[in-house]
Amino acid sequence: MSPFTLADLKRILLEGAGADDGVDLDGEILDMEFVDLGYESLALLETSSRIEREYGISLDESAMADVTTPRALIDLVNSHLAAAA
Repeated sequence: MSPFTLADLKRILLEGAGADDGVDLDGEILDMEFVDLGYESLALLETSSRIEREYGISLDESAMADVTTPRALIDLVNSHLAAAA
């Protein structure tokens, strides 16, 4: 399976929670906090559920609680994908 990318994350975020006005997901967002991007815990819960369904992995809640940036979430997903391969 190919790695989970920022483009994959953006697509899932937009499908699940949309985007706040004034937030440019096409900018440099890898190290921005999800809260600053307008994504609260409920939106991230929906995002993790979509990732789990689409990629056939299980992201544990404690690991997701530590994920605060897109880069951290991408790294978490890719580590689970590698472990599942």
